[in-house]
Amino acid sequence: MHRFLRAIGFSEFKDKRQLDRIIKDIIKHPDVEKLALDSDGNEFSEVTHMFSEYFGITVCGLYEDDNSFSIDHYYPIFIGQEVSTNEQIEIERHVGDESYAGVCDEMRLGVTLIFYLQNVADYLNQKPVVGTSCQNVSTTLSALSLSGKIILPIGKNEEQIRNTERNRRNHNYLMAAARDGDEEAIESLTLEDIDLYSMISKRVENEDVFSIVESYFMPYGIESDQYSIMGQILDIKVVSNELSKEKIFVMRVNSNDLLFDICINEKDLYGIPEVGRRFKGNIWMQGKINFE
Repeated sequence: MHRFLRAIGFSEFKDKRQLDRIIKDIIKHPDVEKLALDSDGNEFSEVTHMFSEYFGITVCGLYEDDNSFSIDHYYPIFIGQEVSTNEQIEIERHVGDESYAGVCDEMRLGVTLIFYLQNVADYLNQKPVVGTSCQNVSTTLSALSLSGKIILPIGKNEEQIRNTERNRRNHNYLMAAARDGDEEAIESLTLEDIDLYSMISKRVENEDVFSIVESYFMPYGIESDQYSIMGQILDIKVVSNELSKEKIFVMRVNSNDLLFDICINEKDLYGIPEVGRRFKGNIWMQGKINFE
């Protein structure tokens, strides 16, 4: 069974026969079905049933000559609500099945962002036009989490908030210039990192690290689309899985200036989430490319 089914409210579904019945019902009665030709020229189908307004299960497979459906793979899907990035996206197919990863050089993060592509059928239909590089498109990111904690925010006055925003804008400008090969920008970023390391080394002797580091975004484990993050909570909704009735938190989070939604089971979140507090946890990043 897929590990992240728990994140959308299936923590008690441990019997594979239960899951098989759910998947068969999704194939027979999908809320959404999309068709395309896959990389081998076969008729690829992507069927989804939503268990709330925000999340569901997507089953991908092929139609055989006798019109029967052959399952390739399935995964829990969580639909983000707003655009997260407008950077160019490179698309690469996974080795094992007809699933794809999106790769993005997001300068706000300082790392290459990799996510699991949600709308594969849309991409396959656009592939003859866009190829493997999607430019001038927006991407809506979303994440599933199996464990998370709520941390209090860092206390700041108005002047400190303005300084933080100014430094962040300057950093993003330098990152963009460095990506284009500007040597002065590269040197400025290097000096900035040295100063930051020196400041943290001094303060960490007497302060907790989370009172110094406001947010972070970094790879987690060996899976390329999983990350460890901390970010400010901007919005919260509590929804229920219509089948299991488990409560799910849907949170809008700002991590290193990247905005995306996170879905986590109430059972897996330690602490009480509120707007302004911070979420810290491990996530599986998904994304939908918004083709015109």
